[in-house]
Amino acid sequence: MPALQQAGHAVRQMSRRGAGPGGVRADLATGRDLAAAVRGVDLVVHAASDPRGDPWQVDVAGTRRLVQALDRARLQHLVYVSIVGVDRVPWGYYRAKFSAEQVLLASGLPVTIVRITQFHHFVDELLSTARRGPVLPVPMSWQAAPVDVGEAAGFLAEVAGRPPSADVVEFGGPEVLAAADLARAWAAAREPGARVVATPLPGRLSAAFRGGGVLPGPRAARGRRTYAEHLRGA
Repeated sequence: MPALQQAGHAVRQMSRRGAGPGGVRADLATGRDLAAAVRGVDLVVHAASDPRGDPWQVDVAGTRRLVQALDRARLQHLVYVSIVGVDRVPWGYYRAKFSAEQVLLASGLPVTIVRITQFHHFVDELLSTARRGPVLPVPMSWQAAPVDVGEAAGFLAEVAGRPPSADVVEFGGPEVLAAADLARAWAAAREPGARVVATPLPGRLSAAFRGGGVLPGPRAARGRRTYAEHLRGA
């Protein structure tokens, strides 16, 4: 992670493939090579997740495996990357992330949970996937505070350099936008022929998004780069 390197950390990047500079191979889902991968580390930024597969195996059970593999005498700080709203939105993946948070907070390790709002590029991906020919349907009255991924990485590096809080901190984008407004801005910049249609969606999940379930709280740190600036490449 460049932000950690710029902050003066020697980074060992763990993944299932061991790819990238300083990459080491290990697997949270099975525990394979995990003890060797984390041997001697004093700082961990835990960003591993499996939203499209089995998050209970990777995010929750995998976090338990990580807790067991770490050297408690050496570890100074573990920063866990989570999502704003995991404690409020009734969705299976969010419930798994929240459970992983609880594993860490109960572990006795020096931890900080960092909940972040949706990245700009993730919003782009969702809108591109939602488009149906000339129509871009979006849920009516849903709200979001999308954030720049580079600013989020910088905030994580900043938190990693602080003492552990044993609590949750939040980081979000500079503005709250309705899903329809995000869609109109995206369509104007990327797909000018698309027509945005805001559609009411029933259910508890939709109610949570309408009610601000994924918005950061008043004490959250905020990025500066807006979604409009992202779309312009500014």
